[in-house]
Amino acid sequence: MKQSDFLKTVMPFKDKVFRLAKRLLVSTEEAEDATQELYFKLWKNKNKLNDYNSVEAFAMTMTKNYCFDRLKSKQASNLKLVHSNYQENGTPLQKQVELNDSVSLVHKLIENLPEQQKIIIQLRDIEEYEFEEIAEMLQINPTAVRVSLSRARKTIREQLTKQHNYGIS
Repeated sequence: MKQSDFLKTVMPFKDKVFRLAKRLLVSTEEAEDATQELYFKLWKNKNKLNDYNSVEAFAMTMTKNYCFDRLKSKQASNLKLVHSNYQENGTPLQKQVELNDSVSLVHKLIENLPEQQKIIIQLRDIEEYEFEEIAEMLQINPTAVRVSLSRARKTIREQLTKQHNYGIS
């Protein structure tokens, strides 16, 4: 496989790989390292990529596994929660604070989900993968993906409702 063929194959999903790594590792620097490591591994095995039905699904699975390995390592113990995805101009300061608090709360609730639910939320609601693709990546049944996604959304919805209704009788 030539370099140009390799780039045509793997570059379309580079951002998705990075976003999944960022969701799992939180740190932008760690996510960049994970993305770079993944592409290095893909390049080393470039001649085997044609053996896979979906190189993208294979790459996402590799990213998930690499991120879990990083989180288990001692080096990951100093990761901190940073949220910088949301920015809006022209909104009153109080409204901006409320919106930032809500976004942070949802992010925190997602982080507190079980690992599988966290990954499924990321892949389905943020990356917009189909259920079958997620099932292939996680090596589970598509029905299990739907059930986990439903449970994750229900947990987040209940926690948000509880938070927003606090002190209201």
